[in-house]
Amino acid sequence: MYDQTRTVAAISTGQAPGGIGVVRISGPQALAVGERVFRARSGRPLTGMAGYSAAVGGIYSAEGEKLDDCVALVFRGPKSYTGEDVVELSCHGGLYLTRRVLSEVLTQGADPAGPGEFTRQAFLNGKLDLAQAESVMELIGAGGEQAARLAQAGSSGALSKRIAGIISDLEKLAVHLAAWADFPEEDVDEVSVEETEKALDQAEQELAKLLTGFDKAKVYREGLRTVIVGRPNVGKSTLMNLLSGRERSIVTPHPGTTRDVVEEPVSVGGIPLLLADTAGLRESSDPVEKIGVAVARERLGSAQLVLAVFDGSRELGREDLDLMEELKTLPVIAVVNKSDLEHRMDTEKIGQALGGLVRISAAQGSGLKELEDMLVKKLGGSDFHPVDGELFTQRQQAAVQRAWESLRQGRDALALTLDAVTVCVENALDALFELTGQKVSEQVVDQVFEQFCVGK
Repeated sequence: MYDQTRTVAAISTGQAPGGIGVVRISGPQALAVGERVFRARSGRPLTGMAGYSAAVGGIYSAEGEKLDDCVALVFRGPKSYTGEDVVELSCHGGLYLTRRVLSEVLTQGADPAGPGEFTRQAFLNGKLDLAQAESVMELIGAGGEQAARLAQAGSSGALSKRIAGIISDLEKLAVHLAAWADFPEEDVDEVSVEETEKALDQAEQELAKLLTGFDKAKVYREGLRTVIVGRPNVGKSTLMNLLSGRERSIVTPHPGTTRDVVEEPVSVGGIPLLLADTAGLRESSDPVEKIGVAVARERLGSAQLVLAVFDGSRELGREDLDLMEELKTLPVIAVVNKSDLEHRMDTEKIGQALGGLVRISAAQGSGLKELEDMLVKKLGGSDFHPVDGELFTQRQQAAVQRAWESLRQGRDALALTLDAVTVCVENALDALFELTGQKVSEQVVDQVFEQFCVGK
């Protein structure tokens, strides 16, 4: 059982040197603990300060040694992030200093905060629901613009509002079904099979939209394993460097320079990609290059997206045609490079074989926006709107999947008995209540917050 009487503390900034390091204290004794380590220049005690106020002073050890200058921020519950009294001590951001300040705070009576314990306090105090709490870690770990927008929408309650609308409709249906079954002698409107089926179908469709959105959102959250392929000297490494924004791959005019796989996480069009530059695909007698080509083909087989690069300044060769044939069944974007040079390639044949193409000059950096647009289009992102609120964790998806299956069973049960329909609707509601945390076991709550970092 989680102890809500604890006062906990942790470093809430990153575990790396920075301009500022923040030690957060939250709980019933937060002000008293903070007062034992902080002395304001004004002499005013923290316990006498109003919420949303700050004081300049210093941090002192139990022996009276000044450790650092500090700004103390006071937030009084319930109008704080956690819903508890909170003190945030902002000092210089050296790792030694912030850890020393935390050590003094723990010595003066606070307990070490566990993973996500501040956000857990906020959840338990009704400051946010479980779906909103999960969005906090998603926001911290967002690898691209769309992933951040998705998490921000979740944090703002967009997903919770969608779920709440479905819950409201199902609760009305459940109440009507129960009232008709339990109080037939009362003046209760008769349950219409047609209206019940319509209500079940509407809720089922809304849940199906959420499940579909989860699959699309997964791309923005987790990214795609993406492989750059093509024959030697088409500009694969130059494209790699353009997308990564730095000299990640060696570029020379000599074919076969890239022998091994070079990987780099990048963001293209707001979509995170784990990008791999591979050896040029060609027959070679060089044993080292042959190994590189074999590794490239292996990566090609496991790729979620392929950027197939062609040299637009040269005519289509046998290696290009073989590659096009090999890629026909894979998710691919054809990239015709070297648009700054005289065009000689039959791009119509490439477009027909691979479903469209984009022309760029990786050396000059032109065509990047067109590549981004093509990527978004390829992944169906043009009709993806993260601000509307989407599922973003496996737990949420599993809960919606259970609710959807329960409603499908409810529709099947219409031919049998309304009591069975009622049970199915209640099962769907239980699943959605677990998603938002309205009706959830402590074990599930523990599992959610175990995934958080300490300090948030």
